[in-house]
Amino acid sequence: MPFVTTLTLSSGDREQLDDTVEEIKQRAERKGVELKGPHPEPPTDLRVPQSKTLGPGDGRFESWSYTVYTRTIEIVGYEEFARSVAQRSFPGGVHVEAGVEQRTQIGS
Repeated sequence: MPFVTTLTLSSGDREQLDDTVEEIKQRAERKGVELKGPHPEPPTDLRVPQSKTLGPGDGRFESWSYTVYTRTIEIVGYEEFARSVAQRSFPGGVHVEAGVEQRTQIGS
């Protein structure tokens, strides 16, 4: 029963995110690891309200708007490679979440 490591990478900087994902893909190719993905998700547009004061009050600046881009990669098997990728240092603007799942074969 293989382990599947799912890496979800997100960033407000699409270029930096795509560079990071490309680097992971190239490492996988050099090691002979097969990846599923990257699977892009639709960008998420977020708005954050900004208060003019720290205390109570009506003063507000215009909301801050930004976009978050997300890519998902699945590594089937190759636990050592998956561990090394998940534990590496990522650029400050790239957020990474890792999940591991053990999948059973159909008919097992």
